[in-house]
Amino acid sequence: MLKVFKSYMQSSDVISSLIAPDYQLYISANLQAQQFQTIHAALAAHGLAVMDAQEVIGGWKLALIGNVKDMKQRNAELRLLSENLDVDIALLEASPAPNLNKPGVLFMDMDSTLIQCECIDEIADFLGIKAQISAITQSAMEGKLDFSESLIARVKLLAGLDESVLNQVYEERIRLTDGAERLINTVQSKGWKVGLVSGGFTFFTALLKERLNLDFTSANTLEIIDGKLTGRVLGNIVDANSKRTLLIEKCAEWDIALQQSVALGDGANDLPMLGVAGLGIAFHAKPKVRAAAPFALSHGGLDHTLHLLNDWKV
Repeated sequence: MLKVFKSYMQSSDVISSLIAPDYQLYISANLQAQQFQTIHAALAAHGLAVMDAQEVIGGWKLALIGNVKDMKQRNAELRLLSENLDVDIALLEASPAPNLNKPGVLFMDMDSTLIQCECIDEIADFLGIKAQISAITQSAMEGKLDFSESLIARVKLLAGLDESVLNQVYEERIRLTDGAERLINTVQSKGWKVGLVSGGFTFFTALLKERLNLDFTSANTLEIIDGKLTGRVLGNIVDANSKRTLLIEKCAEWDIALQQSVALGDGANDLPMLGVAGLGIAFHAKPKVRAAAPFALSHGGLDHTLHLLNDWKV
């Protein structure tokens, strides 16, 4: 993209980089000239001019000058463009909030966000019913089914399974999403707290908490009697409202402004949490979730989140 951008600079009225930018635009990939021109035209239509370009891991940032009255609306419009061009595009302040320069809170979903699978689907595979449960999981994540009711129905199908299978799933099936450790280590080095909130199960969140040195986890507890899953969940189910409430409560407990929080998730049950966070990101999410979330990252690893938390040129 640098070659494309330099060519553009030589043939346009790009503003001097000596002027401090008002905004920055994150783009998740190298662009062809036509793609860049399409993005530039969309920015110009809203009175935004490109000043400079900076290569970052897995993508690019552009420095912009102009006046955006409604950032939410501009990002919604850019979302449509990003879907058409098949790249991530995010418009941010030149010094965004939340920002790594101050302590903050990072909350993540577990299944298909922090890790690359849905734990309940992998458990079901040991009973030979993965396809059946996966179909229910998919519908729940798309918001087509009530999450709590769907979880109760899915867990009921696991009755009689030996609890040793849970450890097998963790050892054999669970893999961290690319960039997970870099994201967590980086924000923690800046004084951030990291929480894992999941509609999945405490067996897995407990292991991940220890492995990744997380500050907080919340998930659902499978009832186990005499070494067998009973097909029931103990206590209140961690659902969409629970995730939202927990983020608000933990920010208050840790004395960190909600505006300094980031939430990442892929399913419909993550949307309330994404909506209340300072920065809510649909990560490799279902189409309806991407459309409804404030921001969306559908390319690259979890560490691409860092590009949305740094000042321009950082």
